[in-house]
Amino acid sequence: MALRQSAVLAAAAALLVLAALASIALGSTTIPLGDVLHALPLVGDGRVDAATDQIIDNLRIPRTVTAIAVGAALGVSGALLQGALANPLASPEVIGVTAGAGFGAMLLLLAVPDAVALVPLSALAVGLLAAALVFAVAWSGRGGGSIARLILAGIAVSAIFTAGTTMLMTAYPDRVSSAIFFIAGYIADDGWGVLEHVWYYVVAGLALAALLVRPLDRLALGDDVAQSLGVRPRAIRLAAAAVAALLAAAAAALAGLLGFVGLVVPHVMRMAGGTASHRFVVPASALGGAAILLIADILSRRIAAPLALPVGPFMVALGVPLFLWLLRKAV
Repeated sequence: MALRQSAVLAAAAALLVLAALASIALGSTTIPLGDVLHALPLVGDGRVDAATDQIIDNLRIPRTVTAIAVGAALGVSGALLQGALANPLASPEVIGVTAGAGFGAMLLLLAVPDAVALVPLSALAVGLLAAALVFAVAWSGRGGGSIARLILAGIAVSAIFTAGTTMLMTAYPDRVSSAIFFIAGYIADDGWGVLEHVWYYVVAGLALAALLVRPLDRLALGDDVAQSLGVRPRAIRLAAAAVAALLAAAAAALAGLLGFVGLVVPHVMRMAGGTASHRFVVPASALGGAAILLIADILSRRIAAPLALPVGPFMVALGVPLFLWLLRKAV
């Protein structure tokens, strides 16, 4: 079993490296792989022309790193939620982050277009606010902290922010076109601009997720057993949901509203590794999420080149067949 898990991790890492190289090489124009290797920071020797070096350093590498960060964040977010809630259908949508981030972005894109530069930070802040509201409702009153209560609170809060987004789109119909790419999910060619303001949220979330691996494995043994091992089930569920919210909000700030990554990737990794241990599932979901999002982004740039399409529909095209296959296997 350990050999199988190591093989899966190695395969996911190899796929991620190949996808990253392909992401740098492929776009509206194709750059030979040799030039890519020469231009890579730290390992390359710089033997490329200035124009190619500019494209690689200022456009392709930032976009590739952004896709890796978003995919890893969403994959780990889904793994944490599915483990903490003991629900295989748990994803960032469950805790209201997606709906909140969407409203935060639409608020600036439609109502305050002059502040468009603050859209990523608004999406991050309102996404976290939505998750905080879900936690406040779920952990208040009698029976607070139950899984069912958290899911129901997430549904209610998501409905509120979704309604708010719809109202904004109705109030400013002439500006909706400027928000289409955020709704569809889009990784922009804007260099390091957005990433330099959000990357530390992703890094902090991934580091906190690593600290939750052992407590989540103990939680999987059942609440009574977990308590006997010194774990507080409600506290661990709250911590895992909070870290998942941070990662999902940061991902939305970087790439808009992307579905299926947090839902499907942890499933695939659990099945591939033959284990539900978070010591395997969390890092595997980070690698798998990054790789699958990179592949979807490559497709979005190549299908209608030189026009770059939103990555969201391609993520759905990859995610839906995987999800249906998983359903068939489960049945």
